Amino acid sequence: MTVALTGSNLSLDDVVAVARGDVPVELAAPVADRVARGRAIVEDALEGDPVYGLTTGVGVRKRTRVSAGELAEFNRRLILEHRVGQGEPAPRDVVRAQLLLVANGFARGTSGVRRELVEHLVSALNAGVVPEVRLLGSIGMADLPANADLASGVLDGFELAAKEGLALLGSNAFSTALAALALVDALRLLDALDVAAALDLEALAGNVSPLHDDLDFAALLGGSYLWDDGAARNLQDPLSFRCIPQVRAAARAAFTFARARVEHELNTSQENPLVLLDEGRLISVGGFDALPLAQALDLARIGLAPVLTSAAERTIKLLQSPVTGLPEGLAAEAGLAESGLSEFGVPAQALAVEAKLLAQPVSVETGSTSHHEGIEDRITLAPLAARRLAEMVELGERLAAIELVVAAQAIDLRGRPQLGVATSRTYDAVRSVISPTAKGEPPPQDLEPVRRLIRDGSVRRVAGALPPS
Repeated sequence: MTVALTGSNLSLDDVVAVARGDVPVELAAPVADRVARGRAIVEDALEGDPVYGLTTGVGVRKRTRVSAGELAEFNRRLILEHRVGQGEPAPRDVVRAQLLLVANGFARGTSGVRRELVEHLVSALNAGVVPEVRLLGSIGMADLPANADLASGVLDGFELAAKEGLALLGSNAFSTALAALALVDALRLLDALDVAAALDLEALAGNVSPLHDDLDFAALLGGSYLWDDGAARNLQDPLSFRCIPQVRAAARAAFTFARARVEHELNTSQENPLVLLDEGRLISVGGFDALPLAQALDLARIGLAPVLTSAAERTIKLLQSPVTGLPEGLAAEAGLAESGLSEFGVPAQALAVEAKLLAQPVSVETGSTSHHEGIEDRITLAPLAARRLAEMVELGERLAAIELVVAAQAIDLRGRPQLGVATSRTYDAVRSVISPTAKGEPPPQDLEPVRRLIRDGSVRRVAGALPPS
């Protein structure tokens, strides 16, 4: 498999394949002509009126002209001057995705860089070059510090020409890379949470009357004992069980919107100034304003939060004897002084609360208007929006692992009734890595094996009845 870059059809699957699977990349056939056309427009502009970042400085220094003899040094220095990132290095897959997005953006021809630079980036990607890119420091109005780290580490002596320094800096490739990978992981988590919710219903002996046959969620319980007459213990279950379809529908709608926004950003022009290939000119734009991306990520986190808090509520309910009719804490027998799995209610609450706090929107924040004489008076915090989604996903995976283990224990105590086809496979997967908690035993000390089932997509694969993400 090879991913061909065109600048217009990169997908989330492509990003994952290159970033995490080290799939090689190549430039599609039409790219060379398009890039050459864009570069010719830039070369012509060198002889005309001042163009921001091409024949002038950047930011407040836009009033300063850059002579032809200074262009190479100006572009080299531009990269170094913006290497002001802070914090820990970004993960390898994020940096590879960032480099992929820069190369794909250049393939559009609207950046006006030379073909040699695009080919250099593709070669670096295929050679496994992964520069150290620091996580903190971008406000989401072009990821200047992160892109400077990337460019500095990948150029390796490559001499830049006019506009190429600003082209390397002036995109939201870092924010978009973070967003794409976090979104893929979040969609996989949503699938696992769907399966866990179905298993919760079987663990509770819940009432499935709210689940219409047309709901795709109902397919997860196909063949379950819950559809038998008299299976339900209660006329109405707690809302966290009864309203599963509504909560998941809201989350899916939010993520459908976010996915469309991210996929658009994978193939859009984010630079300034922008080369208009069909009109043969450059224009100053605000394509680096990542507000649509940041808002979509805010919405995704808001959609995910109720799914996680509901999962925590169901988990805690399953640990309570008055709700389930099972031994308190799902101990192996009733009347024991043992806690069983009762103490898992504490981390379940802690994880849900921390995840919920991460749902706070960040795209509404404002920054100081004094930077660069007030020119840079807007921020989107798109990278923060993406990082918080990734952090929510990690917390959610750990919460879902607890939820699955608790549900499996409750199902054991019910005598392992006839489960649905999808939930039965999920139960078996959990039990393949975590044994039931028997009398006299402590709760499982390490749930990482279950979390890995969620993280690597095993829960979705074994369930097999989920709609496409």
